[in-house]
Amino acid sequence: MNSGVLLLAHGAPERIEDVPQYLSFVRGGQPVSARVLDEVTSRYAAIGGSSPLTHWTRVQAEALERVLGIPVFFGMRNWHPFVQETMEQVRAAGVNRLACVCLAPQFSEMSVGLYMKHASAAAAGVELAWATSYPVEPLLVGAFAERLRGLRGKVLFTAHSLPAPNERYDGEARATASAVAVHLGLTDWQFAYQSQGMSGGTWLGPTVESCLDRYAAEGVREVVVAPIGFVCDHVEILYDIDVLFRAYAAQRGIALARPESLNGSPTFTAALAEVVRKCV
Repeated sequence: MNSGVLLLAHGAPERIEDVPQYLSFVRGGQPVSARVLDEVTSRYAAIGGSSPLTHWTRVQAEALERVLGIPVFFGMRNWHPFVQETMEQVRAAGVNRLACVCLAPQFSEMSVGLYMKHASAAAAGVELAWATSYPVEPLLVGAFAERLRGLRGKVLFTAHSLPAPNERYDGEARATASAVAVHLGLTDWQFAYQSQGMSGGTWLGPTVESCLDRYAAEGVREVVVAPIGFVCDHVEILYDIDVLFRAYAAQRGIALARPESLNGSPTFTAALAEVVRKCV
C-alpha cells in the first residue's frame, strides 16, 4: 500500500471578507446572528484581517513530510482546503492508506470526533488509521516546555473551553498542563479555560478572566498565559490572549505575557512524527 499522513485542523479565513461564509460553515449552514457576525469580524480586524492558521498548518505538514519521507496532506473542517478536497488530492497521488492526526492534542467528540467523521465520509478507497489524541506525548510536552522556559510570572495554562462536562477532554487538557509543569519543575501554576462560546449554556471553567481577577486581589503582577490546547497562531491566540486578556490584565495592574506558539517548532515536528509512527 502507498502510505501518507493526513493532518486535520479547524480551518480559518485568510481574508476578513470571508468571515461570513466561514461562520456559515462553522454553524453547519444555520443562520448567524448579526451580533455574532459583528463580534467575530471585529476580532479578525483586530489581528489584521487574516488568520495564519492555514499558513502554519502548511508549514507543519511540509516539515513533517521532510522528516518522514512520505506524503503529508492537510485538510480543514471549516475552511479551504476542506477535508473532502484534500481526499481528492490523496487519491490523485495514489495514496491509499493514511495515518490521520488532528492538530488538537486532546480528544473531544466536538473537535477530533468531528474531524474523524468528515475524513471517514470522504475516504472512499483510502484506509484510515487514527491517532485520536496525544496529550502527554513526551516530545509535545517538550515542545511546549521549550517555548515557556525562561518567561517570568505566575503560569496559567489554558485550553479552548467546550460545553460541560466533556470529561475526557477536560482530563487530557489538564494532563498536558501538568506534564509541562512537571517537565519544567513549576510549582506556581494553574489551569483555566479560554474562548468560551457565544451560544450560552454551561462551559468548562474556570475562565481566564476569573483567574486574573483573583490574581489581582492577591497582588500578583506578572502572569504568563500558556495555551496547551493550540499548536499554532490563530484568532484564539492572537486576539483572545494578545488583545482581550492582555487588556483585561492591564486594567487590573497585571503584566500578561505568553510563550511563542509551537508554529514551526522542530520539536513539535518530531512529536508529530512519533504520533504518526505509533498509529501506523
